[in-house]
Amino acid sequence: MAVAGATGTVGRRLAGLLGADHEVLSLTRSPEQAARLGVQGRLVQADFGRRTGLERVLEGADALFVATFDPVRPCHDEHLADAAGQAGVRHVVKLSALAVTDTGAQDLITRWQRDCEQIWRAAGPAWTFLRARAFMSNCLAWADAIRAGDPVSTLYGDAPNACVDPADLAEVAARALTGPGHHGRAYALTGPRALSAREQVAHLADLLGRPLRHEALTEEEALAHWRARYPESVARALLESARRQDAGAKASVTRDVERVTGRPATPFEAWARTHLTRFR
Repeated sequence: MAVAGATGTVGRRLAGLLGADHEVLSLTRSPEQAARLGVQGRLVQADFGRRTGLERVLEGADALFVATFDPVRPCHDEHLADAAGQAGVRHVVKLSALAVTDTGAQDLITRWQRDCEQIWRAAGPAWTFLRARAFMSNCLAWADAIRAGDPVSTLYGDAPNACVDPADLAEVAARALTGPGHHGRAYALTGPRALSAREQVAHLADLLGRPLRHEALTEEEALAHWRARYPESVARALLESARRQDAGAKASVTRDVERVTGRPATPFEAWARTHLTRFR
């Protein structure tokens, strides 16, 4: 097994799940960082932005999990798909986004995700797509503010999102990589209930036993925050995505996590309880 993007939230968890029973290659640009994060498996240096030598990195892998994020310079999936075909990889599980099924979603990031799916459809290996809603772990971005007693600031804080626990995604990925019946399948993966940011903050307040405040950002304030971290095109894509969430486009709940794993998807309250020390 090979995990491309092993330092990501899902990749780290997946490498740990697979490590007990499978030989795992954890592909990362920085094995040193991966080691500090405790990533399991044999850490292998790989730059997905460079095609040269990737097939040698994948040599011997029968299955590959892919988590990439390069919408401004969309070559990572092209390089990995070509290398996987050359290396004889038989099955690829690709982390995608549920927005690809929404015809109203035409932002840069969603169009890139659709292009990535097409790349893997046209490549040699069998494919499985994990189309996920937002990760519950995105709330960890609030940890500094919560620990400092500052308000949690979000755009469209009352808009619902059926966010999903990354651990659920990792378990679905592990089953898709190692079990039968997943080739050519696209799974829509959500949590069991749509929640707004304001409701998530309220759940964290209950668990912490102290009041927390939510503060609404304007679109310009949110854009300024995103521009500090991302290129302008990505910041604009995030704004378009937030507007769709405000219109209710991300509230629907599916049962694909349960169909694949045999258990219900993890609720936000359980995820928050598991990670509560990060907010104390």
